[in-house]
Amino acid sequence: MDGGSPNGSGPPPGAGGPPGAGETLISEGRATILFPSANEVFYNPVQGFNRDLTCAVMTEFARLQLQPKGIWVVLPGEEKTDAGDPQPPENGDGDTAPAPDGPEAPRTAKPGEVCEGGLRVLEALAASGLRSIRFAKEVPGLRAVVANDFSARAVELMNRNVAFNGVGDLVAPRMADARMVMYQCKADREPFDVIDLDPYGSPAPFLDAAVQAVSEGGLLCVTCTDMGVMAGNSAETCYSKYGAVSLKGKFCHEMALRIILHSLDSRANCYQRFIVPLLSVSADFYIRVFVQVFTGQAKVKASASKQALVYHCVGCGTHHFQRLGKVTSHGTGFKYGAATGPPVGPTCEFCQQRHQLGGPMWAEPLHDPAFVERVLAALESSPGRFQTEERMRGMLSVITEELGDVPLYYTLDSLSSTIHCNTPSLLQFRSALLHAGYRVSLSHACKNAVKTDAPPAVLWDIMRCWAKIHPVKRERLADTSPASRILSVEPTLQASFTLRDDANPSSRKRGLKRFPENPEAFWGPKARAKAGGGISPSLQEKRKRHQNKRTERTDDGTSLKNFPCKRFKEGNCSLGAQCCYSHEGGPPAAPPP
Repeated sequence: MDGGSPNGSGPPPGAGGPPGAGETLISEGRATILFPSANEVFYNPVQGFNRDLTCAVMTEFARLQLQPKGIWVVLPGEEKTDAGDPQPPENGDGDTAPAPDGPEAPRTAKPGEVCEGGLRVLEALAASGLRSIRFAKEVPGLRAVVANDFSARAVELMNRNVAFNGVGDLVAPRMADARMVMYQCKADREPFDVIDLDPYGSPAPFLDAAVQAVSEGGLLCVTCTDMGVMAGNSAETCYSKYGAVSLKGKFCHEMALRIILHSLDSRANCYQRFIVPLLSVSADFYIRVFVQVFTGQAKVKASASKQALVYHCVGCGTHHFQRLGKVTSHGTGFKYGAATGPPVGPTCEFCQQRHQLGGPMWAEPLHDPAFVERVLAALESSPGRFQTEERMRGMLSVITEELGDVPLYYTLDSLSSTIHCNTPSLLQFRSALLHAGYRVSLSHACKNAVKTDAPPAVLWDIMRCWAKIHPVKRERLADTSPASRILSVEPTLQASFTLRDDANPSSRKRGLKRFPENPEAFWGPKARAKAGGGISPSLQEKRKRHQNKRTERTDDGTSLKNFPCKRFKEGNCSLGAQCCYSHEGGPPAAPPP
């Protein structure tokens, strides 16, 4: 399994006793926790990749933050000098970072040790405390970890797990409303250097407090699992939670990332703060973003120009962007103003269908390439740290290849299905774009995605050229269909599908695990924990019960036995046992004479 494994290992040295009745041991990373068999506290092994990635990101963030203080972060297996001292880390340019000024000798920070002057971490919704315990045992350079939850049962379990793992000097369980914890630390002027939000569902209620409670340049780690809302199934709910309208397009997973980044930035702007994304990931059934938060009135003025609306054609899937603001150079400074638009006409220029309007969303890069390279380099220098290391290396490698200045993407299957033609191979389509002089990349959010700076007109010209090589049965197309209208125009670009060496991305050549299959069936969300300790029905049963609930389905009549027969209650049902309704309870007693 991608993450923890029940009874995977014995208790850590010096830990408490064995698990009690109705409890199991779950091992993940270097942590082993006690976990109740009943669904009292939430735990999902699928999120093991999420937790592994967070530990890797936090380690490199700690390295960057503590280096100016003269604290070197050291991981097991990292290269050492001949004298036995840790090798100073490299900076973003690949050069060895200089030692800090002053007479004080550099200190080292290792996993599992309290680091004076290190990072203060808040896991606002800790549940069993597994993530916080992993932070304490796997991430160096930490001064304290606050593991908070609003459930008394969860906090009780956390206290036991902290003692069981022997990390009581680093992890402090707390029972409180997560928002109140963050607002209080803001009032006390004791901000957290790292805040981790991984709720069941939407993090929207906690974002306002989080952007205030994180320190200057601090790290916010936010997970969203309400992908139905963020991927376009409930656009109105998405707007109420995140201040943006989601669209149901092939690019929905990347748009979800951009919506949560927009929401974070807009909430931070209220307090003269702004965000800088370090890493944004769409994986399995959730999205995860890592952003730094800074303060600066001048930089906040540019936030409107970082957001954009999306015009999405419902016929051919073409999309265009409309920035909310613009920034122009004005002497030694900048001038900010409203953008001009719209970028499209009343209908789509290719298929004459209408547009849907989505957003606003974050239109700037999703990642910091230099930071992602640091995380990749750390994985190479300390192999074997994480159970999902192969997947992390593959996904991060694809991310380094992404075009950062190109929002959203198209997919090969959607382009082909629009004009009803055979689908070209990934290498053929990428080669055609490269021959035409444009850039192209994959996206970690979708296996057959095409991110390119080529305008939509070029994409459809390439597809028209492909349709000439692989003819479409035009007689079967309606005159008003998107396919007929697109193919009725002759291409102005003569595309070449000759394969190019640079069309095959490096991550694909190396055979990295970029888009792994689920290791088992129903590898996804789990049922919400119940406070009373009862077992929630499995999501598989719930999905089966609700499947096609809005469509008319054939029924053999057995389900009607759950409803009482009105005629039987009145005493005049003549069908007896053959009646499709229930006769339980007996007919009413006859009135007295």
